[in-house]
Amino acid sequence: MLHRRTLTAMLAGAVVEPGTLPTQPKHATVAFYGSVGATLSWYQVDIDGVVLSKQGSVALPALVQYAWRHPTQRVLYVASSNFVPMGAAGGRHDATAFRIDPASGALTPHGNAIPLRARPINITVDRAGRYLLVAYNIPSSISVHRINPDGTLGDEVKQAAALDCGIYAHQVRVMPDNKAMILVTRGNNAAGGKPEDPGALKVKAFSDGQLTDRASIAPNNGYGFGPRHLDFHPTRPFVYVSLERENQLDVYRLRADTLDAKLIFSKTTLAEPNKFGADQMVGPIHMHPNGRFVYLGNRNSGVADYQGKKVALGGENSIAVFAIDQRTGEPALVQNIATHGFHPRTFSLDPSGRMLVVTNLTALAVREGDAVRTQPATISAYRIGKDGRLSFVRSYDIETGNDTQFWSGMVAL
Repeated sequence: MLHRRTLTAMLAGAVVEPGTLPTQPKHATVAFYGSVGATLSWYQVDIDGVVLSKQGSVALPALVQYAWRHPTQRVLYVASSNFVPMGAAGGRHDATAFRIDPASGALTPHGNAIPLRARPINITVDRAGRYLLVAYNIPSSISVHRINPDGTLGDEVKQAAALDCGIYAHQVRVMPDNKAMILVTRGNNAAGGKPEDPGALKVKAFSDGQLTDRASIAPNNGYGFGPRHLDFHPTRPFVYVSLERENQLDVYRLRADTLDAKLIFSKTTLAEPNKFGADQMVGPIHMHPNGRFVYLGNRNSGVADYQGKKVALGGENSIAVFAIDQRTGEPALVQNIATHGFHPRTFSLDPSGRMLVVTNLTALAVREGDAVRTQPATISAYRIGKDGRLSFVRSYDIETGNDTQFWSGMVAL
């Protein structure tokens, strides 16, 4: 059952349990950031108490899409978009740099926002902190932008080579050696008389801001293969891939600055596989900092008609927890735990690996017997055990109005 907020807690952006007050460390070591529409808010984090306390917010030029921290400077890069298609009038697509306050996590603009060509669905920064890489889903493509020595954003790097960017890019990540990157392209399910679009992992060499095609990993030519996000094992040569359209976790072997095409493991992420059809999908994936566990979001916001209302259809909105064999890389599903809301679009772990926070995308009507109530969008917080399993601690009801909680993340200060 969700904790209900008092008026004081609502104003503070936190849940206060009866008879208690949130306690905060004297010196914060991590900040949590969460977006609602075009507003990005920061929260103080008490990792021991598993408590978030809202501190402030900034407005972006359009709806927040994704964010990434500079690897060495206290700078956060945020992508935003109003979803107007590329080339159409009124489009607003930007990347904005913010300076992070080392004590509070507060954000202040750092240089000018730079325009982007289309909706930026995902961004990352190379491991040297010299370039911002941006993935676009429609049309599926990628751009590279210089980062100035002071962390502000510079000019786009014009690419010398034409690039194979697949269909519906959904993530871009730079490999550990910083000499290559992977563009994760999801493809699309067959729908409306249109056949399936295949998915792939597009591996590209990366040098001085220039990209060149290196490999395309696409089992069965990409049919029945819908990768969404991936993450790297911190010390072992394994890459873990969430397959959105198949509700699977796939594992590949990293070879220097490319991937083996051979799949080494594939596991379901669901407690009840194949029960809820196309509305059931996998979301983001994150490795535990110690490399012993990997976490994925299962999400379902399908609806059905009931008493003239659209109500939740059911399905799994959960975090799937896998333990990893450190020798072989094989993942074993050890837990599926509810997210206390609908559609966990994003989640994150603190750098010490002791706390996990989920943001559920939207409010949704649900049945309770013959009655219908609205389940708000929520932020849910968990304690991470030494065995990697999650223990639910509390959730925060978030008013989203006509917007959604589209991105969130924890950032070391």
